[in-house]
Amino acid sequence: MQDQSRAPIYEALENLKYMRIVPFDVPGHKRGKGNPDLTEFLGQKCMSVDVNAMKILDNLCHPVSVIKEAEELAAEAFGAAHAFLMVGGTTSAIQAMILSVCKKGDKIILPRNVHKSVINALILCGAIPVYVNPHTNHRIGIALGMSLEGVKEAIEQYPDAKAVLVNNPTYYGICSNIKEITNLAHKHGIKVLADEAHGTHFYFGENFPISAMAAGADMAAVSMHKSGGSLTQSSFLLTGKNVNANYVRQIINLMQTTSGSYLLMASLDLSRRYLALHGKEVFGNVAKLAQYAREEINKIGDYYAYSREIVNGDTVYDFDITKLSINTLDIGLAGIEVYDILRDEYDIQTEFGDIGNILAYISMGDRKSDTERLISALAEIRRRYKKSRVGMLEYEYISPLVVYAPQEAFYAEKESVPIAESKDRICAEFVMSYPPGIPILAPGEQITDKIIEYIEYAKEKGCLMTGPEDMELKRLNVMKGV
Repeated sequence: MQDQSRAPIYEALENLKYMRIVPFDVPGHKRGKGNPDLTEFLGQKCMSVDVNAMKILDNLCHPVSVIKEAEELAAEAFGAAHAFLMVGGTTSAIQAMILSVCKKGDKIILPRNVHKSVINALILCGAIPVYVNPHTNHRIGIALGMSLEGVKEAIEQYPDAKAVLVNNPTYYGICSNIKEITNLAHKHGIKVLADEAHGTHFYFGENFPISAMAAGADMAAVSMHKSGGSLTQSSFLLTGKNVNANYVRQIINLMQTTSGSYLLMASLDLSRRYLALHGKEVFGNVAKLAQYAREEINKIGDYYAYSREIVNGDTVYDFDITKLSINTLDIGLAGIEVYDILRDEYDIQTEFGDIGNILAYISMGDRKSDTERLISALAEIRRRYKKSRVGMLEYEYISPLVVYAPQEAFYAEKESVPIAESKDRICAEFVMSYPPGIPILAPGEQITDKIIEYIEYAKEKGCLMTGPEDMELKRLNVMKGV
């Protein structure tokens, strides 16, 4: 057992402050002296530790001292064989783990309701997606997890698949049966990868769904900056005992910066220490606060803040009880409309709003008084804005028609067509509402009437639509001649 009260990177940076080192290296602001405006904004304390790799601080690309120690402490805290500090966000962690197991032409089994970064990785490496389309809960209009039977069928059809990727959990808090999926995949010699962008707390709290490492998965991408409290853009990539960590580091070094931010790395180091020492208590309080909010919101009427009652033992094998996901359809407003009203009229910023839901992200930094403010605002919005739900779209997920591999479609010759005239063409770019960043269309998928209707409806309701070359989303790039 290692001493989890240690924070080697932080300690090294603290020691650096007392050394009389004259910096003739980068960054050019020279501990803040060269950029007074930025130093006033961020503070001298922050600028003094925004430094470059040096012998006493180790090197992220080839760690041998304090970064190596920090990785070893993180691996133990998360129950992994190895942990990598990632300063390019969980996007870079997801891409690294996929590129570590998949090459051009390899097949990977995954749900279609994945984050854009997953499909980006397929564009980079040329792997072929085998989608297990999730079922939909029609009451709340969201995509669920992968069924065990669906994964089994995909493996039987594609026994040469290299990996299965599982969301653990989805943005909404839905968990698949990752332990049995892992057991099934391993019986066929297939690696299991987990997108745990929203599952950091699974490793430290009680009464939460099982974590990927505890389930025996081979790799997991963990957004420490979401529920774990580190700085934005800092994450961990975890690997299991049957993964060649040295090869994974080579893959990481293909894409990750050679100038790793010590602010981000120190935040990972300190956040890991805090959770290792106090995580059980911290996330127990988060779960209690989320449950209190759910109960009070459901008393308002018409809203539905859902939890483990939607568990069905398969496509909803478990639910993340810290997720305050709220369906808004029965007050006659799309989730994005409630999201906008909360922000514009009540100064409350929720995580996202989509066609039928909002997500209020409850974390270690929230207070009961803030939660009560959200509850009161939702009650007032219902009183002021409630109307009939007739004519509203009620689904968040549309099963895609995959015609070409993402890489082939993305790099194909393209032509731009008006979105209204794009029916039956093959999309050559992404269209998504962000957040949550799950593509409505990805390269290689056929455009249908339902998808066009959904995009136009989402635009009308005010969703932030991202991905396409045309920033106004009046036109789409499609494969030329197809």
